[in-house]
Amino acid sequence: MELKQIVTGFTGTENCSITPITNGLINTTYLVENKDSEEKFILQRINTQVFQFPEIITRNHILINEMLAGRDYPLQPVIPKPTLAGNFIVKDEEGGSWRMLSFIEDTRTFFKIPDIKTAYESAKAVGCFLNMINPEHLPDIQPPIPDFINFEKRILDYQASLRYANEDLLKNAGPQIEMMDKLLFLPQKWIEMEKNGLLPKRIIHGDPNVRNILFDENSRPLAVIDLDTVTVSTILYDFGDMARSYTNTLDEDDGNAENNFNPQIYRTVKDGFLLYLKDKLTFEELENLDYAAQTVIYIQAIRFLTDYLNGNTYYATKYANHNLDRTRNQLELLKGLREYLRVD
Repeated sequence: MELKQIVTGFTGTENCSITPITNGLINTTYLVENKDSEEKFILQRINTQVFQFPEIITRNHILINEMLAGRDYPLQPVIPKPTLAGNFIVKDEEGGSWRMLSFIEDTRTFFKIPDIKTAYESAKAVGCFLNMINPEHLPDIQPPIPDFINFEKRILDYQASLRYANEDLLKNAGPQIEMMDKLLFLPQKWIEMEKNGLLPKRIIHGDPNVRNILFDENSRPLAVIDLDTVTVSTILYDFGDMARSYTNTLDEDDGNAENNFNPQIYRTVKDGFLLYLKDKLTFEELENLDYAAQTVIYIQAIRFLTDYLNGNTYYATKYANHNLDRTRNQLELLKGLREYLRVD
């Protein structure tokens, strides 16, 4: 099935332009313009190595939009477009899964937080989104990636990599392994809190990075996008990942990073995040925001290190020590956060 055929199945016309969008990290993305109606859409080939069940992410997306439609949501939703046959996923001859989404005009994106104002507005937008999608009775949101926020499994995977890794890799990563083992208590507390039911289950975004927010020309948020990772877990994960991704002053590939944690952005992110959520969160959630930031950074570091020890089988790498450099970067970020928080 050619690209034109897939587009026609959604739009009903061959009179469309199709332009690749190359800044995506996971899915293959195109901008489609219907020349007859002058409408624009986003067409994506879903990466089924990451999202093995495309129907789940589409169903979750529709459920989220149904909730947003019934509330006074100030941002714009992204709408999945059905095919002429009423389906939301089209399979090509190679088994690939395609979907089409509405396109929001006149927007810009950032891959890193450019300033304090954008940090606050981004965190506020995510907090607003999370507030709106967490009614008293949660809909049946299904996990798009099984065990993605299973920290106990992350630790077991890391420990398995230590047992089976090449000796040269173990030696090369010696300082990072030592630091990981020293801080292993961080996820252990999280695991125990979840087992004891201290962390309420809520709908979360799962990847609240600034690149998943669309802004207008004045850097005001217009939409929270990329709902593929929406799942049910603790809201502390979203805050932790925002702290991790927003406060890093350098690219996470920089293995020589020093002092890459920005405390002012951290304080700003917390303020923006809590604007809509403070009255909704429990005492345990509010008390563990700083802890969550540390733990999510730690888990991301351990994921990079595990992949390095496994021979770089999960993350795309450009050189042999790429994942080790990412590990060093995250550990430096964690060091800066812990120094700011004055924890041992």
